Amino acid sequence: MPTYEYKCAKCGRFEFVQKITAAPLSNCPTCGGKVRRLISSNVNIIFKGPGFYCTDNRKPEPKAAESSSDKAS
Repeated sequence: MPTYEYKCAKCGRFEFVQKITAAPLSNCPTCGGKVRRLISSNVNIIFKGPGFYCTDNRKPEPKAAESSSDKAS
């Protein structure tokens, strides 16, 4: 479940864990004051593996095409 950041008019900023499908909070769970959801810069993306390059998904050139072009020269 994602963590959302809210700002309470009385308490200040706080984080709240809730489902993506859940409605945003309208009242602070601590003091009951009015809150608004902030756009969070905390993006938890984890890239696994040694690295990601634009050539990672390319199919290798067939060896037969290379050898036939060498013979033609």
